[in-house]
Amino acid sequence: MSTEQELKNVNPLHKEFQALLDEDFKGRKVKEGEIIKATVTEITPKFIVVDAKLKMESMIPIEEFKNDNQLSKLKVGSTIEVFLDRVENFKGEVVISYDKAKKLRAWNSMQKKFETQEELTAYITGRIKGGYLTTVEGLPCFMPSSQIDVRPLKKVDHLMNTPVKVIATRIDKSRGNVCVSRRAVLEKSKNAEIAEVLKTIKEGSIVDDAIVRATTDWGIFLDIKGIDALLHVSDLSHGRVKKPSDLVTIGQKLKVKITKIDPKTNRVSASIKALTEDPYANIEKTFQVGNIYDGTVTKIMEYGCFVRLQNSVEGLIHNSELDWKNRNINPNKVLSVSQKIKCKIVSIDKEAKRISLSYKATLDNPWDKLEQSVGKEAKIKITNITDKAIFGELTDSKMPGMLHYKELSYEESADELKKFKKNDIISVKIIEIKDDKIRFSKRALTKDPMDWFSENKKKVGDIITTRIYEVLKTGVKVAIDKEKKLIVTIRKTDLAKDSAAQRPEIFSKDNALDAKIIELDLKTRRIKLSPKAAELDAEKSLIAKFGENASKSGATLKSIFESAIGSKKKKKEEK
Repeated sequence: MSTEQELKNVNPLHKEFQALLDEDFKGRKVKEGEIIKATVTEITPKFIVVDAKLKMESMIPIEEFKNDNQLSKLKVGSTIEVFLDRVENFKGEVVISYDKAKKLRAWNSMQKKFETQEELTAYITGRIKGGYLTTVEGLPCFMPSSQIDVRPLKKVDHLMNTPVKVIATRIDKSRGNVCVSRRAVLEKSKNAEIAEVLKTIKEGSIVDDAIVRATTDWGIFLDIKGIDALLHVSDLSHGRVKKPSDLVTIGQKLKVKITKIDPKTNRVSASIKALTEDPYANIEKTFQVGNIYDGTVTKIMEYGCFVRLQNSVEGLIHNSELDWKNRNINPNKVLSVSQKIKCKIVSIDKEAKRISLSYKATLDNPWDKLEQSVGKEAKIKITNITDKAIFGELTDSKMPGMLHYKELSYEESADELKKFKKNDIISVKIIEIKDDKIRFSKRALTKDPMDWFSENKKKVGDIITTRIYEVLKTGVKVAIDKEKKLIVTIRKTDLAKDSAAQRPEIFSKDNALDAKIIELDLKTRRIKLSPKAAELDAEKSLIAKFGENASKSGATLKSIFESAIGSKKKKKEEK
């Protein structure tokens, strides 16, 4: 039997006392999970005994008091705040905690300050993935790397284990997570400073002592009375600026005009260009299209060169305006940065603030002299050979041009290109100059075989005598002229009227063959001949000549036709 059970059996007043105790406890407004006050009744080496005016006294491990240095201050009779964890556990004991009370007070304080965005004192104790481990009022918190300062910091040693001001940015009590930010405090303080400075300046104000803090390829960061301002590269000058660092140095004082203040972000924009007159405002008084001016090359791009004229105005020389010979020449082969040149104004776009320039217009135009050379013989040096043409430049003027394979000879065969190689010097005729392009011809230096038709007064419908040049499976090739420069292919269906006589194998090389000119185009050099058509014409002529007499004499048309054809062939063979 337990001691308690024995006391119940021995003391008849126990039940009455217990009932009174329970009634008294019910009257007290205490709940589990709340902070209550307790009085220290005893201090032992391992426990602090306290009386919270509950059913019994409770013992708190002495380790809970060591972390906040309260142990030395405790004495019997001291009043402390504790956390009521359990009114009664399975053993019938009251469970209270000093440490949980301390943490709950910290959480409540943190929650309140989070809602009001009140500043907190924090200690950065270590670095973890993505940020820093921080202690705020006894609670472990997390500070992301981006929230330690307004700018990225390479080193944070000076901030470790020292008090810093932070603001709680996120609280999750259920998970015990708290995120804090030092950056928010700094920005808040900075914004307050900016707000005070902005009371002294406004848009349109001129500042004489703006200090260059940093430079980038796209602008300059300025310090204006302690606040940051941006001077964009486009606001440095009315002309083009390659790099801001070419014009200013760190720490230099500049005179600028405040062009914009964003009240929401407190961002300030400044300009040097706004302090000077826009040269394009009266550009027509300074520059005229067609005139030549001095300039300095400031930048070379793939598409052309930028040139600074007077009054810091810049213009562009496009690749096509650099050289008379080559419209797509590499600008670096013609001009260089800082070079002093003369250039001609081609056009002015006042609204777009653009000036187009020409460098080649200040040089002698070789095309003017070449216009007089059309139809004349010249020599070219081959610079390149493709599958369609030869490219070369005139040996006297170095002007480039093209020689198409059809202009090599009257055969118009691409195989002719194989006869030439790079750096060969050949004779040609300049046949055309159009859009700054020269066309050469080699065959134009020789007699055109097509002239045979005009020299012999031959036209479509005429019958001519040819010679078999080559026998093919599909027909024959015939030579029209004695030099055998005019070669024409005749299909076997055009060889004769009768199908039996259309076989190419019955023909022999160098045999005479009459043919009718069916088609003749001197421009396209198209020739079509037909022995069949000549045979049909001859038959019609014989019928017209001998038809009536033949019927009277009793001779057949066939015999007369064969006899006439035979005697004609004999005469040609004798010739």
